[in-house]
Amino acid sequence: MKFDMHCHTKEGSLDGKVSVEEFIQALMDRGFDGMLVSDHNSYNGYRAWKNNANKAWAGDFVVLKGIEYDTIDAGHILVIMPEGVKLKILELRGLPVNFLIEIVHKHGGILGPAHPCGEKYLSITNTRQFRSRLAVMDRFDFLEGFNACESEESNARAVEIAGEHGLPVFGGSDAHKRDCIGLGYTEFQEDISCESDLIRLLHKKGEAACICGGEYYKGTTKEKIGKANNLLVQSFWFYNRIGSMLRHRKRLIELKKLYIRIK
Repeated sequence: MKFDMHCHTKEGSLDGKVSVEEFIQALMDRGFDGMLVSDHNSYNGYRAWKNNANKAWAGDFVVLKGIEYDTIDAGHILVIMPEGVKLKILELRGLPVNFLIEIVHKHGGILGPAHPCGEKYLSITNTRQFRSRLAVMDRFDFLEGFNACESEESNARAVEIAGEHGLPVFGGSDAHKRDCIGLGYTEFQEDISCESDLIRLLHKKGEAACICGGEYYKGTTKEKIGKANNLLVQSFWFYNRIGSMLRHRKRLIELKKLYIRIK
């Protein structure tokens, strides 16, 4: 089965330009069997689809619930929880990666770094403490090995890291605009009908669970604005810090609910 495992919708991501229904139709037109909705710190894109009463037109197309979580110390992490598991804390950016891993695994989910060798602050190998962050790599369940909005060098290094740690590699478009949809793909070696199917497959087959690939998107913002992208990346760091601080109290409340020991 062929999936796009990194998709941003306008219902769930501030920078998303395509509705979840348009996303599904575009992927179906390209011969895909499913997608992972992975909006930034939000399940609103998936909710928009889940709560839509008219889904019959999509047939057997599979829509998986995911999230791209902004950690405070390890960039963006893709998280997939079993269907029915609802954790409000996953919509509250700013957890340290070790806390995130503990919470996700405790509740039966899987997670892995998005674009691990990409932009500064956004990617695990380009965070300020990347050496210590790489020490947690063996605790991840997969790694994004192909991202259509990254460079060939970035993806090649990601695949190399995955091989060093024996991790399955996912591929996705990271699409925010229509012309990027479906440029990255993951082909799973067994049928996937829900999140639990995917989780079981990865636990059972590991690296052999899937293959990934695709073609590169040439219309990324960083290509268009050139050197000014450094300013954009720096501003994201401040945005992420402020967002994390504003959600600190809510995160503590949710952590207490989950019986996580807070030091």
